[in-house]
Amino acid sequence: MGIPQQNPKQGTAWIYNPWLDLIVGCGAWSAPLLLVSYWAGSSSARTWSVMFYALALFFNYPHYMATIYRAYHRAEDFEKYRVFTVHITALMLLTLVASHFWMPLLPWIFTIYLTWSPWHYSGQNYGLFMMFARRAGADPDKGTRRALYGAFIVSYFILFLGFHTGSSNDPLFLSLRIPAVVSRREQMVLGVAFVVLTVYGLTRLARQTGWRKLIPSLTLFSSQFLWFLLPAAIALLRRIEIPQNRYSTGVLAVMHSAQYLWITSYYTRREAGTEEAEKTRGWRPLAYFGVLIVGGIALFVPGPWLASRALHHDFTASFLIFTALVNIHHFILDGAIWKLRDGRIASLLLNSRERVASAVSDAGGRMAAAWRWIIGNTPHARWLQTAAILVLLAWGTLDQARFYLALNSDDLNDLKRAAALTSTDSPLQMRLARKELDIGDAPAAEAAWRRAMDANPADPAPRQALLKFLLDQKRFDDALKLTEASLKATPRDAKLLVNHGLLALQLGHPERALVDWNEALKIDPGQTMAHLYLAHELDREGKAEAAAEHYRKVLEKIAGQKGEERPGPDFVVGVILRMADCQARSHQEDAATKSYQMAEKLAAQTGQPRLESIADLNEAQLQAKAGKTPEALRLYQRTLELDQRVGDHAATAVDWFTYGQFLSESGFPERLAYACMVKAELEAQSGPKNTLPASAMETRRQLEKSLGAGTAAVRKDLDNMVKEALGLKG
Repeated sequence: MGIPQQNPKQGTAWIYNPWLDLIVGCGAWSAPLLLVSYWAGSSSARTWSVMFYALALFFNYPHYMATIYRAYHRAEDFEKYRVFTVHITALMLLTLVASHFWMPLLPWIFTIYLTWSPWHYSGQNYGLFMMFARRAGADPDKGTRRALYGAFIVSYFILFLGFHTGSSNDPLFLSLRIPAVVSRREQMVLGVAFVVLTVYGLTRLARQTGWRKLIPSLTLFSSQFLWFLLPAAIALLRRIEIPQNRYSTGVLAVMHSAQYLWITSYYTRREAGTEEAEKTRGWRPLAYFGVLIVGGIALFVPGPWLASRALHHDFTASFLIFTALVNIHHFILDGAIWKLRDGRIASLLLNSRERVASAVSDAGGRMAAAWRWIIGNTPHARWLQTAAILVLLAWGTLDQARFYLALNSDDLNDLKRAAALTSTDSPLQMRLARKELDIGDAPAAEAAWRRAMDANPADPAPRQALLKFLLDQKRFDDALKLTEASLKATPRDAKLLVNHGLLALQLGHPERALVDWNEALKIDPGQTMAHLYLAHELDREGKAEAAAEHYRKVLEKIAGQKGEERPGPDFVVGVILRMADCQARSHQEDAATKSYQMAEKLAAQTGQPRLESIADLNEAQLQAKAGKTPEALRLYQRTLELDQRVGDHAATAVDWFTYGQFLSESGFPERLAYACMVKAELEAQSGPKNTLPASAMETRRQLEKSLGAGTAAVRKDLDNMVKEALGLKG
């Protein structure tokens, strides 16, 4: 709604009565309803989902129909807003058809819908705010109006920044990915601006009317604060993300819709009193709301059902398309027809005694003529109206039942009943598949997953679930066929190529796996797992240098991920160790040394002594090979200290053997090298199985032969010998 340009000459400030106006029209019920919805929504999400879906029949759907009724009911309005009633509507219909055949449109449409919704809510709140201020006798100057309008705009943009900060967790919402540090700073600046604009605007407004007369306007202002500014402030302070769909579904949508129906019913009632044709019948509120309910059902319910049946389109995707586009059409149409600067609207809403012009021009055209016949009083039109009403009410009831059954994931029979009504509902088939699998009916689960795939080939979730099922069943050939068939439909699906490569490798086709993974990286360089799989396979084939480069890229990708997205430190250290091993084998000794040191440091920081021990041991071997005996000696000794802390006898046995070999080859006393060998055997005997290499016994025998009678002395004083070996200096 726009800014009014005239004052009411007399009359009450209220629309219906103080209680209804404050609670519904001004949103005084916002705080308790928001608290209840947040508390109950977290404790019983399914119950509240069903409740809000039912409330949509009586609030959300009718509120959209109220705009349609306003624009199309009178021939004068139809012609006046012809650009919106005809041309924009035709564009919306074309978009609706196109989005059913080209699914990549859906996220764009849905993002526009979710982003625009709070702007639309804010515009309605501002229009009603100014309407009540005018009815209270205020005549704000341009500066006051701009300040108040700015406060509403600022509150929206604070929320907008919250919506589009960072990446989105919702595949249907395309975030602008505003950096968090930038978003937080801008939100704080806007918050200060909101306070300044609010204080300035409200103070100047109150000078004209006093604060008491501004109670309706102030209540609306508090609703705007509760709906948008407070949640954004909480999200900013607690560093949590704002769920975008909360502002377009649930309690906020219900409150906005109720508010809209409250004001549009008042306008339509007063308008009926100004039309000569309406005077004989008077205002019929039940008939009016009946039209809105039935018309609302017609806007939202039949479309997805028909698209599902006729086009075999995914029911849920179709429902989202209809929801988004009907809302966008509503936003556009509503912005055009509800302007308080319009003389007729201002006269009716501001309770002015000025004469309301009601000259009706002939709309003309076949569409208008057909519409007049449909809503006319001829017997055939009456029969058509009655039949349409009955069909739509039955359809709406059936849709409610389907929604309830589809959400009852704990009851297999309910899911089957819902699937019988809408078999091409992909998310429903997914829930049905999981339930079938839970009770052990694997064939039925597989069939449900395949139906979900057929309903929405663009959605990877059913395919991934079926693929996991086939892999768990060891049906690798079927899994490979599934990925090959899916690649024909979506050849540029990077994740699918990665999975196909894994299956090809499993079935003994490593060359095809390498092709798939390289192709996946060409399509999406962000496929971290493709780099990892390539590194493993190249390493296995002896191409250590190429493998090291892919391990390095894996680490680069991990470094760029958010904290919650990063894999665990054990995974990261493992990748660093593999990269270091490949660097060592490809004669990149300096790089390998730095990598081992990086792994040791990260393992120490994250409390992983076993991985720290491995990093030290491998670096020790590298240093020994380079002739850096003191460095190698220190690292070997630290490795054994870490082994003792971990208590892994098998690993400790191998490390003692490796240390003894190093002492023997580096010219240290043979008795100390032999003591290490004996210690290794004792540790191996303490473990579940002997993990020493086959050469261990031969090495020990050679040392025994060299020591001769000295071996007995070493065994007798083994503990001191081991301590001496650990205390060696380079």
